[in-house]
Amino acid sequence: MRVKNKFKESFIVHCNAGGRLFPLVVGCLLFLHLFSFAHQRNAQSGETRLNANQRTQFSILEKVEEENIQLPQPRKRSARAAKRKPKRPTTFIDEFLDESSQLRHVFFPDQRTAVDSRKDNGNDTYYFHPGRIWLDTEGNPIQAHGGGILYDSRTKMYYWYGEYKDGPTYHAHKKGAARVDVIGVSCYSSKDLWTWKNEGIVLAAEEKNETHDLYKLNVLERPKVIHNEKTGKYVMWMHIDDANYTKASVGVAISNLPTGPFNYLYSKQPHGYDSRDMTLFKDDDGIAYLIYSSEHNKDLHIGLLNEEYIDVTESMRKILIGQHREAPALFKHQGTYYMITSGCTSWSPNEALAHASESIMGPWETIGNPCIGGNKIFRLTTFFAQGTFVVPLSGVPGLFIFMADRWNPADLKDSRYVWLPLTVGRPLDHRPEYSFGLPLWSRVSIYWHKKWRLPYR
Repeated sequence: MRVKNKFKESFIVHCNAGGRLFPLVVGCLLFLHLFSFAHQRNAQSGETRLNANQRTQFSILEKVEEENIQLPQPRKRSARAAKRKPKRPTTFIDEFLDESSQLRHVFFPDQRTAVDSRKDNGNDTYYFHPGRIWLDTEGNPIQAHGGGILYDSRTKMYYWYGEYKDGPTYHAHKKGAARVDVIGVSCYSSKDLWTWKNEGIVLAAEEKNETHDLYKLNVLERPKVIHNEKTGKYVMWMHIDDANYTKASVGVAISNLPTGPFNYLYSKQPHGYDSRDMTLFKDDDGIAYLIYSSEHNKDLHIGLLNEEYIDVTESMRKILIGQHREAPALFKHQGTYYMITSGCTSWSPNEALAHASESIMGPWETIGNPCIGGNKIFRLTTFFAQGTFVVPLSGVPGLFIFMADRWNPADLKDSRYVWLPLTVGRPLDHRPEYSFGLPLWSRVSIYWHKKWRLPYR
């Protein structure tokens, strides 16, 4: 009887506990559902406001535009050569990297199709043409690779900073990557994001001092600039390396003007870790962050900058651990942080992934490939390009510009720019791994277009 009574008492206790716990669980799930619903409604309400005013033009950007390109017939080989060394099937990436490919004009259209703001372009005025040569107001191809955009509220101008690569491409050694000697960081200015004036080299290479970080035989990549309202300074961060990519550091420079000249301060390995592809992000509250690929590109790190934006603080988080992502491009929409990253395949294009977080320091969740349109190989290669920056557009909720580089390792100065519309606000195609079945994130979508323009043009 005692055993039976104990069992009964225990059973009653557990039932009572379960009875109390059950409403709590149901309440939590209901809260999560309501949160998810509100999150989706917020995104949709922004979209609705936009559609009411700019419905036609914005919907054009979200139309899926397909590409139909075919692999060329393989070149004939002698029976003896085929027997001696069987040839694997040619892929689109092989064709992309082959200077003599019959598809070369698809990936790198010639000068005759260049986008030239100096001409009367008729109905093509203000249209972006991804992959075409893009000329500045002097008629020269824009040289601002791996770059980023700063909108300066004081001058009401956009400034595009990037790697100036107008030099010969070569290999430092037999197994070395294609490179161009460091020339410097370029700057272009624009009021409309389409017509760009060359403001010159705002941070120049060091020609003679071999010990200097900016010595021409070193590496300077992915410069980004933000403005510090407290100090009035424009602060540039960049990836600094040696020709063998063993230095793996960040460099810092400052200027009183967006058009330079920038004064180079120093380089370091942030938080004591190697740093390669990197970007900057300045939040709505004026706090700025450094995001960089680290531990041989195995992880991404996010670190808080100090008040002057010229150094990191001790605050740092590792994210996307073990996922081997690079080329981070971070942006924010309706309180949620989003990021586009690339895989690590040197100059070969690969699949972009989008990530989301409620806090910039994480945890971050991968929400899938954002690329839409083109065809399967376009989507799996980020339209044969690699992301570098995402430009927010004021007055157009949910619309951004995805900036990417279509690298040409045979002739790096002829690398092209792929700018495409990026939208946030549709439901995800698939549920994230840790969402408990709830669509907590809006979908990030990058739409392929042969030509497009901003909806307020």
